Amino acid sequence: MKISILLPYKENFSPEYPGAVSIYVKSTTECSKYKTSIKVYGSTQFKKKLSPNYINLPLSKELFQSSSKIYVENFLKKEKKNNSDIIEIHNRPSYVNEVYLKTNSKLVLYFHNDPLEMNGSKSPKERIELLNKVEKIIFNSLWSKKRFITGIDKFFHKSKKLIVIYQSINKKKINLKKKQKLITFVGKLNKAKGYDIFGNVIIKILDKYPEWKSNVYGDEPREKLFFNHKNLKLKGFKKHSEVLKNFEKTSITVVCSRWEEPFGRTSLEASSRGCAVIISNRGGLPETVTDALILKDLNQKSLYSAIEKLIKNKSYRNKLQKKSIDNFYLTNKFVTKKIDNYRKELTYKSLKRSLVRSKKIKILHITNFNERHNGRLFYNTGRRINNGFVRLNHSVLTLSDRDIVSYYRSFKDLDGSKTLNKKLLDIISNYLPDLIVLGHADLVKKETLQIIKQNYPDIKIAQWFLDRMDREWKNNKKRFLDKIDFVDCSFCTTSPDILNFPKKNKVFYIPNPSDESFDNLKIYKKKYIKNDVFFAMSHGVHRGILKKGKFDKREKFIDLLMKKTPNIKYDLYGFKDIQPIWADNYKNAISNSKMGINLSQGRSIKYYSSDRITQLIGNGLLTFIDVKTKLNKFFKDDEIIFYNSLNDLAKKILKFASNDKLRAKIASNGQKKYLKYFNSKLVAEFIINKTLNIRSKKFYWSNK
Repeated sequence: MKISILLPYKENFSPEYPGAVSIYVKSTTECSKYKTSIKVYGSTQFKKKLSPNYINLPLSKELFQSSSKIYVENFLKKEKKNNSDIIEIHNRPSYVNEVYLKTNSKLVLYFHNDPLEMNGSKSPKERIELLNKVEKIIFNSLWSKKRFITGIDKFFHKSKKLIVIYQSINKKKINLKKKQKLITFVGKLNKAKGYDIFGNVIIKILDKYPEWKSNVYGDEPREKLFFNHKNLKLKGFKKHSEVLKNFEKTSITVVCSRWEEPFGRTSLEASSRGCAVIISNRGGLPETVTDALILKDLNQKSLYSAIEKLIKNKSYRNKLQKKSIDNFYLTNKFVTKKIDNYRKELTYKSLKRSLVRSKKIKILHITNFNERHNGRLFYNTGRRINNGFVRLNHSVLTLSDRDIVSYYRSFKDLDGSKTLNKKLLDIISNYLPDLIVLGHADLVKKETLQIIKQNYPDIKIAQWFLDRMDREWKNNKKRFLDKIDFVDCSFCTTSPDILNFPKKNKVFYIPNPSDESFDNLKIYKKKYIKNDVFFAMSHGVHRGILKKGKFDKREKFIDLLMKKTPNIKYDLYGFKDIQPIWADNYKNAISNSKMGINLSQGRSIKYYSSDRITQLIGNGLLTFIDVKTKLNKFFKDDEIIFYNSLNDLAKKILKFASNDKLRAKIASNGQKKYLKYFNSKLVAEFIINKTLNIRSKKFYWSNK
């Protein structure tokens, strides 16, 4: 793995004057298991070699050119040769766009400051663009993360791209008995850091408690605040190692910032060295320590009281010091492990997917489960596929989209889709599925899928579709293609090669799935059956009843067939004013017939059939199918009866109506074949494997 780290322009990487970002990068790089593959790019001019990982970028001396722009351009020249797997950009969202446009590396952006005050992330639009371009955004506190999602939290508050990884420091064994009566302040000596408050308070403290002393580390050339006392030592800016040694002997450290500090490294380091820490309740400061005295109100009076409390109450002071050490966990090793974990995740995503098969995943299945139809459409394909997911022992959460839009229509949401899409995003943020499966979920907007892809890049999305998509059913194809660019895989019950889908999209054929709990009749075993041939159709499953004046071409076909076979007893539903039948009424009806005709609307095309095929073959009816469906690629003549014309069908119906033994044998063979090779568990597994790119066993319908 190759990793490039780009520091902010002018970030000092030297040991004499290191910035907080440099300290963080240097310490975590040294602990990383990828340290030999990491290159750190910066602009620190220094005679000695700063680090084996550090590369200094030369800057142009040409006038009227942006130094930051040249800095990034020089980095990109280096990167063109290096070709990193991951580029980590620290604290400069403004660098992201140019790096994104000119590299193919996975980008990670670190925020060490308030995102709303940085160029490139001030507006909601800019922050959404960042989410589109990077793989991860790392924040140094929850406070910083909350700032980033301000105004966009409705969609992004639980995005997996947004991670909090705190800053760190090496842990050292501290002897609390060697602590001195010393109070320390570290940071910029300005009002934003609260140095004016500290200065006025410390003078009073040192006057009242002359046995105590105070050290101040830092400077501020732009703001002059002077405080003098014989026990107050102004150390100026010192090496980081010297500041840490001072913390080892310090009893009390004060971090009284006025401004909203995104994190606050001083309190972190002081805590690691066993100091009793006083902090203001600003920004991410409360996240830096596990045990501290937090000032509710920041003023001289409250700070004076806090310091005096720690001076006078030694047992309380010692308790805070001990807790600081015992509960400290933000070590370089701990934090680096979190960094390396996301690096591994980004680099080995394909490997990660290949391992999914060995574990159980979470699936959000969105289709019409027909709650509002009170069981009339219980045996539909959505439930069959869902049963398959469950039988594979995956965690499955269902969302019945048509029921949601039906229940939540209003004047503000005429078709209920606003409620549906909001509900979907809320469910994802709580359930965090590995896979989302859509079945005819037309009112799930592609914009919603885009938001999911942006914020949950590890979630895979699949769609399945049952209806015809050829000729006069072009609107169905339009529905299918509407979201195809936002899903990882698509599945349909027609052979994809005859539908001219874009080659860039992955589309696979799936058979209509049988289900052992639905297709549980063995009609061929019945000795006394009153009807010869069963056929049923409808004018729409959701309508449930016939439409007046509607004509279906299949009616003419069946009329002609009946004329050619006058002695055959037919049980017909869905035309000639005989209403369609559903659910158990349907199963009861087919159980009273010897044979069934699997006849779909329109001309027969490769592999397509309506889902009636599973109900007929799956329940043990001898089934007749047009040979032009090419389903004879999967079934032999002793499993299903294929016909090539109306006359051929009539001839074969007459043959098997009078030969119960042969009819029963073929029907039994067909049922066994269908339930074994085309069942819901296998179809569900096929959908999962193809979508997650899992190489596994071959499936009967994809191996022919």
